[in-house]
Amino acid sequence: MRIDLISKEYPPYIYGGAGVHVAELVRVLRPHIEVQVRAFGAARNEIDTNAYSHGAEFNHANAAIQTMATDLAMVSDIAGADLVHSHTWYANFAGKVAGDLHGIPHLITAHSLEPLRPWKADQLGGGYAVSSWVERSAYESATKIIAVSHGMRADILRAYPQIDPAKVTVVHNGIDLAAFQSAHKPDLVRNLGINPDARSVVFVGRITQQKGLPYLLKAARELPADVQLVLCAGAPDTPEINQTVIDLVAELRKHRDNVIWVEKHLSREELIAVLSSSTVFACPSIYEPLGIVNLEAMACGIPVVATATGGIPEVVEDGVTGLLVPIEQLSDGSGKPLDEAKFVGDLAAALNKALSEVDLGAFGVAGRKRVEEHFSWDRIAQDTIAVYRDAIASFA
Repeated sequence: MRIDLISKEYPPYIYGGAGVHVAELVRVLRPHIEVQVRAFGAARNEIDTNAYSHGAEFNHANAAIQTMATDLAMVSDIAGADLVHSHTWYANFAGKVAGDLHGIPHLITAHSLEPLRPWKADQLGGGYAVSSWVERSAYESATKIIAVSHGMRADILRAYPQIDPAKVTVVHNGIDLAAFQSAHKPDLVRNLGINPDARSVVFVGRITQQKGLPYLLKAARELPADVQLVLCAGAPDTPEINQTVIDLVAELRKHRDNVIWVEKHLSREELIAVLSSSTVFACPSIYEPLGIVNLEAMACGIPVVATATGGIPEVVEDGVTGLLVPIEQLSDGSGKPLDEAKFVGDLAAALNKALSEVDLGAFGVAGRKRVEEHFSWDRIAQDTIAVYRDAIASFA
């Protein structure tokens, strides 16, 4: 069985959870089946891995058009595959066209949905309408769809009601359990400006509306004075949201001197060291199909305080591995809280409860156990191969 796997992100160029997923999935699949990776950008020095880019004539085109041009550049090379597997809308166009052209099944793994990220119109302009069209047409014609959580599956069927529910199956995201485990490296943490001997609330994520960082910055006004707020946050989606975060950090620093903002992309070693030194991990997302960052924190034995939205409740067990913060959200696709003040207050209360009332050690042990039992990549590899076989059989 030969699978051609398409992704915009692939090592060493990874900036989000979808890229982490693809890298780990390829690693665990290759001992069992042939996997040809087709990624965007510069050439990779890896066997059975090819990279593609759009032609020079598209250098000044809208980013969505550049994406489609890159997708088309790889379609011919997919000939001979038994199945094409695409990740995110960036790769869905290549998957759909290759499936139609070569007469092979097209499988999509859903990491997020364009209708639930309307703020992307600020980034792509008219390109957001293009990306939305690409995603819809790919999803509605796909042979099978993998959702990374049951929450994600419900979102897919709500956003695209024409899809047959029988073709959408759930295979959770995973975590590299050997790499992600508690590793205390105080000197490495100090080099990032963090005091490893002080209590800390840590956030890791891109600066985008869906990650909810502004809500955390407002909630942090209620944290105890001795608790550091560590923000491992970069890659802003737009100048506007970046400026919002800059302004909120500046305001918070008027009242506390222990706000540490690490803007650079952390290496895996640095990330594990920061997580391992933290007291509580905060995930204030308003849209999160699963949340690999929560798995990473739990694998390092750190309790999580997270929004009860999307796939997060399938990862964080409320009162056992962390605390879930309730949220009532707008139904316009933005995911914004109906009552921002209430959500911010509830987030602050949950963080303070975790810091003062929770047995953090017991929560950490339970979190590690949960990821070991439910989110190992070996298990996910076998589940994914089963979906491949089912898709090929149903397409024949």
